[in-house]
Amino acid sequence: MKIIRLKSITDNYFQIAWKLYEEAFPAEERRLIDAQARVMKISSYHFDIIIHENQFIGFFLWWDFENHRYIDHFATATQHRNKGFGKLILEQFMDDSKPILLEVELPDSPINQRRIRFYERIGLKLNQHYYEVPSSEEGHAPFQLLLMSYPALLSETDVEQFVKRCHPIIFDN
Repeated sequence: MKIIRLKSITDNYFQIAWKLYEEAFPAEERRLIDAQARVMKISSYHFDIIIHENQFIGFFLWWDFENHRYIDHFATATQHRNKGFGKLILEQFMDDSKPILLEVELPDSPINQRRIRFYERIGLKLNQHYYEVPSSEEGHAPFQLLLMSYPALLSETDVEQFVKRCHPIIFDN
């Protein structure tokens, strides 16, 4: 398995990754292409694609902040799901010593519950603190998500600090 960091929307593999991104996430959770081009220029942002045996497996988009790493978006291509790639990618990512944060949708559907259980099996913890993010669609209200963390649960203060320090970087691009 090979991880390649893309730095521009003109890089090889970007279009195939972008197509998966648009299919895998609802509009309110996605950046527009212009915003994606801007965010890719920020050194702490990683747009990583995963290649295995010369095939595109998926992407892993994340931020490297001073005290933690934040997983922005993560998806495997439909034909490569349920083959262990997601687990392998996350386990390798968790080998670093920095804590990890990840947003998940509320457990109000079977697919959302399944996703949360997948992350919990790998070791992430589901936090129950109120948490919302701005919609990427102009004029739409913020929406509620939950934060998962590794290796430990977050305090309410941890969540407040993440919102205060990191949301302007993540969501204002």
